[in-house]
Amino acid sequence: MRKQYGGPEVLTFDEIPDPVPGEGEMLVRVHATTVNRTDTAYRSGRPWINRAVCGWPRPRNHVLGSEYAGVVVDVGDGVESYDVGDRVFGFVDGRPGAHAEMVVVPVKGLVARIPEGWEFAEAAAGMEGAHYAHATLRATGVSADDRVLVHGATGGIGSAAVQLLHAEGVEVTAVCDRLPTDRRDLLTSLGAAHAVDLSEGTPLDSVGVGFDVVFAATGHLSFAAARRLLEPGGSYVSSELGRGGHNLLLAAVGPVARGLGRRRVKFPFPHAGADLAAHIAGLMDRGAYRPLIDRTYAFEDLRAAHAYVDSGRKVGNVVVTLPDP
Repeated sequence: MRKQYGGPEVLTFDEIPDPVPGEGEMLVRVHATTVNRTDTAYRSGRPWINRAVCGWPRPRNHVLGSEYAGVVVDVGDGVESYDVGDRVFGFVDGRPGAHAEMVVVPVKGLVARIPEGWEFAEAAAGMEGAHYAHATLRATGVSADDRVLVHGATGGIGSAAVQLLHAEGVEVTAVCDRLPTDRRDLLTSLGAAHAVDLSEGTPLDSVGVGFDVVFAATGHLSFAAARRLLEPGGSYVSSELGRGGHNLLLAAVGPVARGLGRRRVKFPFPHAGADLAAHIAGLMDRGAYRPLIDRTYAFEDLRAAHAYVDSGRKVGNVVVTLPDP
């Protein structure tokens, strides 16, 4: 938990009362969670817009963590779709609290039963990246005839996008700034038709042009840089607001602006319902999607997990496991 904004050093461990599930909620004993860019942004309070969400001048919610996998230990009134003992995984959008032994989650949110044969540590990383990637697919209306470039394809969201697009039959070009040979092989195994390393001065134009969609999965590719890669009528989507929130602004003015060169900016707000969670669980169950996991830390090493995500070196997801009760 943290009671002030800052680096990983502000994280502390403390005993707090178990949360109590209300109507339509259930209490989950957490066996595994993750540390992602949302967690580190909420911890640091940077960009400053995060403080509008988390509290000013100090955070309102002291417990971080948005992804989890565990076992249902209690249910609130009106819950009929889950029972005590069910193995579940999910994403608590806007309600962090999974970096704890217990978390309360709404049954109509992004939660589903863990597919047969999946471990908690792997399932914990299954929801966040996939639900953002799914939002991109839906917002752009991607079809099997399209060509899509995913920039930042080794991140949690980007690696999920490659797999979900491949499952739809889309030709995917996966791009990263630092991409060793083994990672290129990994991306092609996830479904990318082409994997491109932009390190050592390789120009962005080397990936080609005429893409129907460019997805900036880590937010490090601006619309200004991506526009020339797009087919007229193509769409740019980012996982980040961009400097000064300009991606949101461009998405709002795009339909009436001529200066975008017939290229559109989309900024979808992901759907967070149980139907999407069931869809993602189904993809996992049939082998169409498997979250990419970089490192696994013990819960007592949570600060080290945050520091690693802060470093920008992670590939896929960083998982944190909790000890058995």
